[in-house]
Amino acid sequence: MASDMLDYEAEYNNRARVPDHPAHIAGWQRDAAAYRETARCELDLAYGPGERHLLDFFHPKNGDGSGPVVLFIHGGYWQAFDKSSSSHLARGANMRGLPVAIPSYTLAPTATLAEIIVEIETAADFVMQRTGRPIVAAGHSAGGHLAACLMARPMPRQSAIRAAMPISGLFDLPPLVGTSINKALGLTIEETHRLSPLAWAPPGSGSLVAVVGGAESSEFLRQSRAIVERWGQAGVTTRYHEVPDAHHFDVIAGLTDPADPLVDILVELAAGA
Repeated sequence: MASDMLDYEAEYNNRARVPDHPAHIAGWQRDAAAYRETARCELDLAYGPGERHLLDFFHPKNGDGSGPVVLFIHGGYWQAFDKSSSSHLARGANMRGLPVAIPSYTLAPTATLAEIIVEIETAADFVMQRTGRPIVAAGHSAGGHLAACLMARPMPRQSAIRAAMPISGLFDLPPLVGTSINKALGLTIEETHRLSPLAWAPPGSGSLVAVVGGAESSEFLRQSRAIVERWGQAGVTTRYHEVPDAHHFDVIAGLTDPADPLVDILVELAAGA
């Protein structure tokens, strides 16, 4: 678990840690818009009744085959961004033959974190019902938390989600309570325990690769190592993968490149899903 000696604001405030983060975010928006222009995609599919209950579906240009769908969930501490900032991250998987679905979800403070988890479960069910295929759950930062939630929560759904690749994920939420990040979330200590995948009974099987940037804070490294250890002890095939020298905003960049190790991991997870 987390240490009381750390400055959690410094550990978790990634925008403060990476001063040029606006350039990275602007690059996401630019590259995502460019990929939507050329990709074989279906945009704004409604998976629920809410204004943000929409997802974009990106298909491989040479056909979808019969394999799993990658569900990629955007980050932003559950309070920023939407699906349109992540479209380009489907490129590497698409070029390796994997379809990719990217949902938006209602942001805090309009929705609570518990409600956001349910929305993502609904999006996953929609994708599985629509395609008849299993899912590889992936996501960045807050999206990494939601990907782990999909694999772990014992909720009724079309089928169990047996593979996940959280990137810079958050699995142990109590350290966020005293930080500026919690202003929009309004989480109590009790809620953070209830909504932390590390506090849940782990799944007894499946595969998880926890990815994190080598230049990220000690807490982000700890979070990924912790879920690999705990779920690994419970019977999940787990691996910790560090992207050398990557910080919180460029750790996802490899997803655009079909030859990148992150895309290799998705293909490997899909083969076992």
